Amino acid sequence: MTTSNTTKTTIKATNVILHAFDWPYNRVTQYAKDIAKSGYKAVLVSPPLKSYKHESGTQWWQRYQPQDYRVIDNQLGNTQDFRTMTAVLKEHDVHVYVDVVFNHMANESYLRDDLNFPSDQILDEYKQSAENYEKLKLFGDLTKPLFSERDFIKAFPIKNWTDPWEVQHGRISGGNEDPGLPTLKCNENVVKQQKNYITSLKQLGIKGFRIDAAKHLTLEHIQLVWDKNISADVHIFGEIITDGGATKEEYELFLAPYLKGTSLGAYDFPLFHAMYNVFEKGQPLAELDNPYSVGQALAYDRAITFAITHDIPNNDVFLDQVMEERNELFAYCYILGRDGGVPLIYSDLDTSKINNTNDLPRWKDRWNDPLLVQMISFHNLMQCLPMKVLDKGKDHLVFSRDDKGIVAINRGCEPLKVELPSGEFSFLMSSDEKGSTSSEVVTNQFTIEAQSCAMLVQADMIS
Repeated sequence: MTTSNTTKTTIKATNVILHAFDWPYNRVTQYAKDIAKSGYKAVLVSPPLKSYKHESGTQWWQRYQPQDYRVIDNQLGNTQDFRTMTAVLKEHDVHVYVDVVFNHMANESYLRDDLNFPSDQILDEYKQSAENYEKLKLFGDLTKPLFSERDFIKAFPIKNWTDPWEVQHGRISGGNEDPGLPTLKCNENVVKQQKNYITSLKQLGIKGFRIDAAKHLTLEHIQLVWDKNISADVHIFGEIITDGGATKEEYELFLAPYLKGTSLGAYDFPLFHAMYNVFEKGQPLAELDNPYSVGQALAYDRAITFAITHDIPNNDVFLDQVMEERNELFAYCYILGRDGGVPLIYSDLDTSKINNTNDLPRWKDRWNDPLLVQMISFHNLMQCLPMKVLDKGKDHLVFSRDDKGIVAINRGCEPLKVELPSGEFSFLMSSDEKGSTSSEVVTNQFTIEAQSCAMLVQADMIS
């Protein structure tokens, strides 16, 4: 198959995305009004497809093992639940983004030897409940398999994770005894069916797509699926996990070619690692004054910024990248305060079993925490205004947004005096114990307490 670079398209980025990781669709529907009220402009939900489910529940990772694209039927709900969720969010002017899993299909080697997807058993279920499944169908002919053996690469496990060819053609597996996830070929049928799937979701009103495990897809595959027509009027970004920014091996091997060969967005792992090094490892806060200039952040119009992703707390290999709660708060203050990127706020229903300092599931209600909601409000107020660093040092960073908003982070052990531009400013958010609010107006300067962060805006901007 021949290929060419993906035609340049304008990314339709939203303000802030809520990653409702592994939330049932009806739960998103239930909280639609609160999501909009908290300032989110989009919700990213787990893959809407058919995957294994059981009455007693299934693990989150099973949502990332597709059995069929043509039907939404998994532990989170079905096509009808999904349509309802999309309609209700639209009423509140909130876009729906979805995860798509295009590298592989489900590991069903424990059940069968063939590579027909869906299996004969599932096709029989479709036949036995034809009327019901026709209502759930997104596209295609449910009497026939979507994929067969000719649509898969010959099986072998990935062993060398720094060999791009092996990473993009081998199977993701749990070890030598695990056959792994069947890897799809980049052939005419696979590309056709994946484009049919995306088109059907766009027809339902989906406005954004997260490409799961994008580092495992060849550049040719990405370019062929996400062509000019498919990419029109939607926001698309890939998940390419790296251990840092420019000059780091994973960045150069996987992220750099993707950025050069497409116009799509990507998770800003370079910026995440820059923040992690500052907040968790104690490197100077001054290093965050302009990380893009030194290759430690992606371009402002392509970056999905975050303080944590679903892989970090839910996979043992990434657990050491979970920040302390205060440092995660600082990271959110930084990405929601700075100019550039689309912030992604993570929430789950306790898939990781990690608790916060109050001994409650750490990220379950994080999405509507009052401090975080105030940070989102600042981001929305300051959208597109230029950023200027006012003061920086080992333990502090202060910057303005066109002199209309101020962000200050002080991780030091002593209070810090901050000089203000001319005008009157109100506290929109302060994480110190006093918890300054918009009722307090300051001029000329203010003091930010030790180990805290704050956001201020011009007083006349708060109604």
